[in-house]
Amino acid sequence: MYSTDVGKLVTKLCPKYDQWSSSSRYWCSGISARKGEFETGYERGGRTREHVQLAKLWAYDEIESKKVSFLRSSGYNVKKDVQFLPISGLLGSNMKTRPDKSICPWWNGPCLFEVLDAVEIPSRDPKGPFSYDLLLMPIIDKFKVLETVVIGKVESGTVHEGDSLLVMPNKAQVKVLAIYCDEDKAIRAGPGEILRVKLSGIEEEDILFGFVLCSVVTEFTAQLQILELLDNAIFTAGYKAVLDIHSVVEECEIVELLQQVDPKTKKPMKKKVLFVKNGAVVVCRIQVNNLICVERFSDFAQLGRFTLRTEEKTVAVVKVVDIPSSASA
Repeated sequence: MYSTDVGKLVTKLCPKYDQWSSSSRYWCSGISARKGEFETGYERGGRTREHVQLAKLWAYDEIESKKVSFLRSSGYNVKKDVQFLPISGLLGSNMKTRPDKSICPWWNGPCLFEVLDAVEIPSRDPKGPFSYDLLLMPIIDKFKVLETVVIGKVESGTVHEGDSLLVMPNKAQVKVLAIYCDEDKAIRAGPGEILRVKLSGIEEEDILFGFVLCSVVTEFTAQLQILELLDNAIFTAGYKAVLDIHSVVEECEIVELLQQVDPKTKKPMKKKVLFVKNGAVVVCRIQVNNLICVERFSDFAQLGRFTLRTEEKTVAVVKVVDIPSSASA
């Protein structure tokens, strides 16, 4: 790990641990010019064969020109996505600071840290849902020390010590016992951080590479249009029904009526709503007993609309308008 004036850089040795490469945003390729070192890598089956036929003590321009052809054939935009830098592995020249002209008079470009500080950082949403409908923390490694520990990078959302989470796709419910960023213990971590997360509730052998650590979401906000309630029924907080969405049938409860919507203007009404009747449109919080897969209607309509049924009679049609960014089991 390196710290610069701009931020923190985490480097990983990908050839030895290939699963780490999927969590990396940028790639630095170091090419040895020492006799015997590059030959092994460029033999059939070698880790660095893509560097193709570099020769001992090639000049910088020749290394660059010969590697460019391979990079182009691999689909890289060399002018936009690739930058070549000379670096001394023995002294670390041109890494943190530019070399003195007496050492490298032919180089007028930036040093490695300048290039890394200038790269475009992808935007990530720390408030994004840590949920199973989005890619959040793919598991790239695992081990066990008393408890199961998984390693991965948070792609979106925030994870806290003590969170009740889910390991997908096997739907194992787990609890976060501890979070480690590098060697430091943390109480929470956000997007872009590579973490070691200690979990309870799951065994190491039940986790495969590519599984995802996500949130447990059992509550969401939805807009309902009341069709026809049963005789003498009142639609208010505490109303219980059966939620029927795609192939899922699940019991649910109306936790809170948030606001009533004018069916003509489609705008929320200012008056506080305690109950509604047939024909009303209302926004409310719905809670389910077990985990279900839903999406916001605006994002994916097929998983964002459903019906409410009571005694096998449809009483309302519903669309999901929001999924909380933080939810617990």
